[in-house]
Amino acid sequence: MKRTVIPELLDSDSGTPEEIAASLSDLRRINSWFGGVATTAFMVEHVGRETGRRSFSLLEVAAGGGDVPRKAAERMQQHGICVDVTLLDRAISHLKQRSNGMQAVGGDALALPFADSSFDFVSCCLFAHHLGPEELVRFVNESLRVCRVAVLINDLIRHPLHLLLVYAGLPLYRSRLTRHDAPASVEAAYTPEEMRKILKEVSVRGIVIQRHYLFRMAVVVWK
Repeated sequence: MKRTVIPELLDSDSGTPEEIAASLSDLRRINSWFGGVATTAFMVEHVGRETGRRSFSLLEVAAGGGDVPRKAAERMQQHGICVDVTLLDRAISHLKQRSNGMQAVGGDALALPFADSSFDFVSCCLFAHHLGPEELVRFVNESLRVCRVAVLINDLIRHPLHLLLVYAGLPLYRSRLTRHDAPASVEAAYTPEEMRKILKEVSVRGIVIQRHYLFRMAVVVWK
C-alpha cells in the first residue's frame, strides 16, 4: 500500500466551530478506545524504567485539547510516576477546547518556541504522518534540541487492513471532518520500516520502534 498524502480538513480548520469541536471529540474517543493513550503511556513508562526516574516534564506538540498526554499522565500517576505536561499547538482554538488547566502555548512544531533542553520529553500523537520525510527529520531534530531525555512519537501504521477498519468505523464519527480525515490519516501514515529509514538521518543515542494495539506505532528517540 503506497503512502498517499491527502490534505486533512482539521489541519486547516475547514469547518464550523461546531464541526471542529465534534472532530476533536472524535479524536478523543479514537485515542481512548483504539490505543492512542495506551501507546503514549507505554512510552513514558518505558523511559521511566530505563532511567529510573519517577518525575518528568513533557511537551506535547500538536496537542489539540491535550487529552492523550493528560490521560497518559493520570495512568502514570497510578504507577507512582509524575508527568508535568505542557501543550503546544499551532491553533490556539484547539488548545482552548480542553486544556484542563495544563499550560498551553501556541507555536510552530518545526520551530519550537523554547530554549534548549527545556523539557525531559517532547511527545506527539497523530502528528508525524502530517509531515513529509524531510519535515519529520526537521521536527525530530528540533524536538531533540528542546528535550533532555527522549522524543516520543505515537502514530498510526499504514496497512490495507487498517484502512478497511477505518472505513468500517465511519458511522461512529460525529463530524464530517473526521469521516474525511480518518482514512486520509491512515493513507499518509508511515510503516515502522519507513520510520526507521527516515530516522537514520538523525544523530541520536538510540531508536526503539514498536507496534502496538490496532496499528499504532511507538517510537522512542533517545537523545
